[in-house]
Amino acid sequence: MVHENCGVVGIFSLDGHNVIPFVIDSLRALQHRGQEAWGIAVPGKSPFRRLGLISSAAAEFPTVVKKYKSHAAIGHVRYSTLGKSTLENAQPLKVKDLCVAHNGTIANVEELSGMVGGCTFTPQTMSDTLVAAQRLVMHLADKEDMAEAMHILKGEMVGSFCFTFLTDGGSVYAARDPRGFRPLVLGHHRETNTYMVASESCALAAVGAQLVRDVEPGELVKMSKGGISSQQFANEKPHAHCAFEYTYFAHPSSIMEGINIYAARKRIGQFLARKFPITNADVVVPVPDSARPAALGYAQELGLPFEEGLLKDRYSRKGSMRSFIEPYQSDRVEINKGIIPIQEVVEGKHVIVVDDSIVRGTSSAEIIKTLRMVGASRVSLVVTYPPIRYPCYAGIDFPSQEELVAYQHGVTEDSNATIGARVSQVIGADHIAYNDTSNLAKAIGMPEEELCFTCSTGNYAPLGIRPVFKSRIQMKGE
Repeated sequence: MVHENCGVVGIFSLDGHNVIPFVIDSLRALQHRGQEAWGIAVPGKSPFRRLGLISSAAAEFPTVVKKYKSHAAIGHVRYSTLGKSTLENAQPLKVKDLCVAHNGTIANVEELSGMVGGCTFTPQTMSDTLVAAQRLVMHLADKEDMAEAMHILKGEMVGSFCFTFLTDGGSVYAARDPRGFRPLVLGHHRETNTYMVASESCALAAVGAQLVRDVEPGELVKMSKGGISSQQFANEKPHAHCAFEYTYFAHPSSIMEGINIYAARKRIGQFLARKFPITNADVVVPVPDSARPAALGYAQELGLPFEEGLLKDRYSRKGSMRSFIEPYQSDRVEINKGIIPIQEVVEGKHVIVVDDSIVRGTSSAEIIKTLRMVGASRVSLVVTYPPIRYPCYAGIDFPSQEELVAYQHGVTEDSNATIGARVSQVIGADHIAYNDTSNLAKAIGMPEEELCFTCSTGNYAPLGIRPVFKSRIQMKGE
């Protein structure tokens, strides 16, 4: 099954401006959300799709801008949570006269596929996005109203979604699931009278557009020649905004639910310092890149030196990539080997390493090994996210419990401190301090009940499911 946590954009210019340059630039700004493939769709044509990073296709940009010239378009960057990384799985997809791009995961895709006549899919070929699009087209043929069709489809689907749709008639739609698992924002580019929806506000800033507001959970936005309009196709409370977005996934410049990601991450570090004050350390070092604000907040709160003791080799083959969202273990290892220590910063010192999370333990073990090789006398690891012990079915790539190091070395009743002690032995740290859900929610600045912590707590109530856990081979076909 191919499930996505990716980046989506939808753009419509009321003044008829060619928006393809905007799509390319906004997708490049969302590259941190997906590194495997990208694509663009315009009315009346088959989608343009490519594997790899957007920058790798820079030589094609002039041709793409000319060939796909349009005042309306949607785009997508892909990060797979299930399924193979192939061009066939890249988005946008087209079903009849509707193109679709999707950020999220449809957890009951097998059941949904039965409603459209599918029953023999494999992990390599099955796409929850394709099944959802096929089902939506069926409802549109019957109802001829997107909001009503989305209301019916929402009742059939279990999971998270932010969709952008494009009709051959040139209308652009965007829909966010009623729990608000994944982010979606609305913006406006005044000079060209262009409206945009995107996974994050950093995509708006990349083209000089202004953030107007978040797309509300359960809201359908329409952009067309008639202007911009919106309807609620569903209302559900409480919301379940993904807490992992705030610690790792989102770009630090983005604003989500009125909260700046950089400021939130710095507060998380400050709150961690109050909860776990390691005052006998010599230096605080962030794991690049997403942990930098938290490490700075931690160091400032305790009055400890903050240093860049670890640097990414930006010139290696995968130096600019994010290891966590790489689909294969070999690639994750290669990226982590490109993290270079600065010996003068850490030699002979008790180093506090601040990281956004420990998922599989791959990155952490490699980094700690590297620090010891250059002479660190003690390594304490402070983690902004609580122990991850359960698979995510809302769009983050830890689909199997077997790969989670906190699950492998802890049981449900274990405290965070107990799990930290066991994981520290596995990855080679002297000490691990995990955050907890209450402390993290306070630092983010959002009520705990409005955030999704399923991957830490095992409470799947926000998704409305009781999952049967499967292996990574079953889930991804690897």
